[in-house]
Amino acid sequence: LGKFPFFSPCQDYGLVLEVKMAAAKSQELIQQLLQAEKQAEDIISNAKQNRIKKLRQAKEKAEEELKEFREKEEARFQKEMGAKATADPAEALKASTKSEVDAVMKDYTSNKARTVQYVVSKVLEVSVGLTDTQKQALSAGVV
Repeated sequence: LGKFPFFSPCQDYGLVLEVKMAAAKSQELIQQLLQAEKQAEDIISNAKQNRIKKLRQAKEKAEEELKEFREKEEARFQKEMGAKATADPAEALKASTKSEVDAVMKDYTSNKARTVQYVVSKVLEVSVGLTDTQKQALSAGVV
C-alpha cells in the first residue's frame, strides 16, 4: 500500500487474485507444453523405431531375394558346366578331324585321274627345239 497509494485494499486483493490466476494459468500452459513435448518425443521415438524396423525388413527381403537369385544362377551354372563336363573335347576333335580327312580324301579321289593325266602329259611332252637363250649360249661357246 505504501508504494501504491492510489490502490485501495479491495483493489489490491483483486490484483493479487489476478496475479495468482495468471500464475496458475501459466503453470497450466507450461504443463500443457511439457505434455505436448513428451508426446512429440514419443511420436519421434516411435517413428525412429518403425523406420529401423522397416529398414531391417527391407534388408531381410533383399537378402532373401539375393539368396534365391544366387541359388537359381548357381543351378543354371552347374547345369551348363555339367553338360560341358560330360562332353569329351577329344571326341569332338576326333569327329572334326575325321570330317576334314574325309573331305581331303574326296578331293583326292575326284582329282586323282586328272592330276595323273596332267603329270603324264607334261612328262611326255618334250620339246626337241632349243630356246633362244639356249641357242645364244651355244653360239657364245659358254656351254
